[in-house]
Amino acid sequence: MANTKEIQNRIKSIKDTMKITNAMYMISSSKLKKAKMDLENTEPYFYTLQVALARVLRHLPDIQHLYFDSRSEIPENEKRRGYIVITADKGMAGAYNHNVIKIAEEELAKHDHTRLYVVGQVGRHYFARKNVHIDKHFQYTAQNPSMHRARVIADTMLEAYENGKLDEVYIIYTKMVNSVTAETDMIQLLPFKREDFSFSTGGVYNEDIKMEPSPEVVLDRIVPNYITGFIYGALVESFCSEQNSRMMAMDTATNSAKEMLQDLNIKYNRARQAAITQEITEVVGGARAQQNRK
Repeated sequence: MANTKEIQNRIKSIKDTMKITNAMYMISSSKLKKAKMDLENTEPYFYTLQVALARVLRHLPDIQHLYFDSRSEIPENEKRRGYIVITADKGMAGAYNHNVIKIAEEELAKHDHTRLYVVGQVGRHYFARKNVHIDKHFQYTAQNPSMHRARVIADTMLEAYENGKLDEVYIIYTKMVNSVTAETDMIQLLPFKREDFSFSTGGVYNEDIKMEPSPEVVLDRIVPNYITGFIYGALVESFCSEQNSRMMAMDTATNSAKEMLQDLNIKYNRARQAAITQEITEVVGGARAQQNRK
């Protein structure tokens, strides 16, 4: 059995760790609330853009546009695919980073012509260790998702798609299902699929709309903003999921520390009792020895 000094040192170490896990829990909770509010404030605008795209396609079902070009003339095994992989800048968030990286690795292994665009230091370090080439790393974005950073990513992907460097663009991120559940998902950003915009827009089907100077130019303006909005939403949802995962991980760590403290306190009390009993036994033994001498 460990002596009382060793047990006291372990108790002190665990208490210090509990202070850290509690602090990280509170910080993540605060960041999560702010990120959720930012997402709620921007969702209506980008939902309106989605509805506008649906209305354009409903009135012009046969319109041909670069952003809806599936490039069917290119064989599937020769298509150039770009993947935006959103990870965190830090660890200690449960399986958050692992789940994203796992899907990214599976996709990179399935296809030959791929390009990797990474958000977050965890993903960058991981793929660097694996000697996987990263075409672009968007620094400082995971911990500070903003509209400007989303637009930078969107402009990079749109430029590569428009110039023919990429035939398809995907984004791999973590979305929050509810307050305790998050799941990793992969969404195709480009090219658009018409069926994704076939939902009801709440309007009247015989409405008359006019697009100036042309429907193509309207799409040229709407689509980049929509892509930016989707990427921003993915960044914020990933950030929320990261903070939620970290909160759960820190809460689990704190509870485990409490259980360890209870166990150590029991061991400490037993060690003290054993030491006291030993001292009493030694005193009694010494007294008896003195009596026997007399």
